[in-house]
Amino acid sequence: MKLLVTGGAGFIGSNFVRRAIRDELPGIEGAEIVVLDALTYSGVKENLDPVADSPRLTFIEGDIRDVELLDEIFPGIDGVVHFAAESHVDRSLTDASIFVETNVLGTQRLLDAALKHGTERFVHVSTDEVYGSIEEGEWSEDYPLEPNSPYAASKAGSDLIARAYHRTHGLNLSITRCSNNYGPYHFPEKLIPLFVTNLMDDKHVPLYGTGENVRDWLHVDDHCRGIALVFAKGRAGEVYNIGGGTQLTNNEITAMILERMGKDESYIDHVADRKGHDLRYCVNISKIQEELGYEPQVPFEQGLDEVIQWYRDNRAWWEPLKERAAL
Repeated sequence: MKLLVTGGAGFIGSNFVRRAIRDELPGIEGAEIVVLDALTYSGVKENLDPVADSPRLTFIEGDIRDVELLDEIFPGIDGVVHFAAESHVDRSLTDASIFVETNVLGTQRLLDAALKHGTERFVHVSTDEVYGSIEEGEWSEDYPLEPNSPYAASKAGSDLIARAYHRTHGLNLSITRCSNNYGPYHFPEKLIPLFVTNLMDDKHVPLYGTGENVRDWLHVDDHCRGIALVFAKGRAGEVYNIGGGTQLTNNEITAMILERMGKDESYIDHVADRKGHDLRYCVNISKIQEELGYEPQVPFEQGLDEVIQWYRDNRAWWEPLKERAAL
């Protein structure tokens, strides 16, 4: 089996690739992996260094919007796992155009290529942010899409395009929607790596608004295992939520990080809240549990401890990225 992994040099995509090459993902053992990544600011080719020498891995630098390139790549591809996306909410607030171009147009061009070349399976990786914000309860997969940021709207658009290609053309496609990921190789603009690396350098951490925003935290290993289950056994045309089952306010997770880093609340800088900041996310994962046997396996406190240690051990990875992104 030969898989195309788009965005395979990013945080989640590179985790999927490393684990796939090591045969740690159910249902895709032994697969050849072709990574397509444009290496924009958050795509880091070094994320693949641990498996770079594998004869089962091919890396191609390129844009998912490039039709000619896709026509060169797709012959012989059996399946696609589509991670490639512009994904940082704050950046979408200042310029939404690249989010629409990459997330909507890029997805459509991948779907066209898959259809044209007879690709057998396609998994489109999305986010719980397409649902908007929920005050109480949980989102099931049939909850209306009510995105509140330009980023989330572009992902909702890509979900709908993907669904349409299944409904119209019969493409064997499933969609996954995940909660907040954390883990090693996480680009240091996101909350956990930003706070951890700032505190390592004795700098303050910026906490939005009141800090009462709630997120469900999902270890990237659990997320990628869930995606593999959907790829191998998920039903065509279906959406599967993937969550970690650990809901925390930003205040709570900040306190946990401060404690582990030996710092106190004086290191918190309360900053103006993000425009349209969703208050609470919570996905219901009973569908993927019952149909595919998924369960999150990494306890949050254990995962957080391991992530903090990873950033302690890998300053050479994150420090240049923070400098380049002026974080």
